[in-house]
Amino acid sequence: MLIIADHRYHHLGLVRSLLSVIVYPLQYAANQPAKLAREAQGRLASEADLRLAGETLRRENLLLKARLQRLEALEAENMRLRDLLGSSFDVGERVLIAEILSVDLAPYRQQVMVNKGTSSGVFIGQPVLDANAVMGQVIQANPFSSVVLLITDADHALPVEVNRNGLRTIAAGTGPSHELELLYIPKNADIRVGDLLITSGMDERFPPGYPVARVKTVRQDPDNPFTTVIAEPNARLDRSREVLLVWTLSPELQQQALTGDIRNTVSGRQ
Repeated sequence: MLIIADHRYHHLGLVRSLLSVIVYPLQYAANQPAKLAREAQGRLASEADLRLAGETLRRENLLLKARLQRLEALEAENMRLRDLLGSSFDVGERVLIAEILSVDLAPYRQQVMVNKGTSSGVFIGQPVLDANAVMGQVIQANPFSSVVLLITDADHALPVEVNRNGLRTIAAGTGPSHELELLYIPKNADIRVGDLLITSGMDERFPPGYPVARVKTVRQDPDNPFTTVIAEPNARLDRSREVLLVWTLSPELQQQALTGDIRNTVSGRQ
């Protein structure tokens, strides 16, 4: 009865939220030893290593600033061209850095918990990225923590396109294998090993143009009417400690998500 009441009528959402508030201090405390160990290891680094790292970072910072100037010039030019065409241009998305608190150890579930929740404006369906690519989306938002469904989970599917030629498809999670399967690819489709897959923005949730994965295997099976294509995610799903929560919804949809008016927003396979 409790399972039916929760799954169909969402009557236990408040109870789950209250329990998450109670459990959060324990999750936070459990994460402290690893955090303190990392801080201690960083303090034990030698002065020579720190100087070398600082010099390397200064060089990289200089290169990145030079590239940023070029990107800013291209962005300004793009805005002028779009103004001429009478279209709008989104300068960028708002982001928030969150830290991973725990990982779901169930063999067929690919989920993590982060230390940001509704008190920070997090909402269900919010895109989550790491420093390299798309990681997943929020499926449960509590006051001080949130649960993120990774793109490799068997219940997750993401609209993508091939960066080389714009071919659109769906990247579906395969479970614990840390791979993505591209669905319904025709046998005559132009797709190759090494092709970069990016978000297409067709789901109106993930912003377009973010890297997702690279094609690893393209196989033609006689018994399969479609091409079997396997891709490897670019995100460091099993190694990232910090993630980026991205705001892309309109203010009205964000408010609906925060108040719970948007239900079942996970773009996964049922």
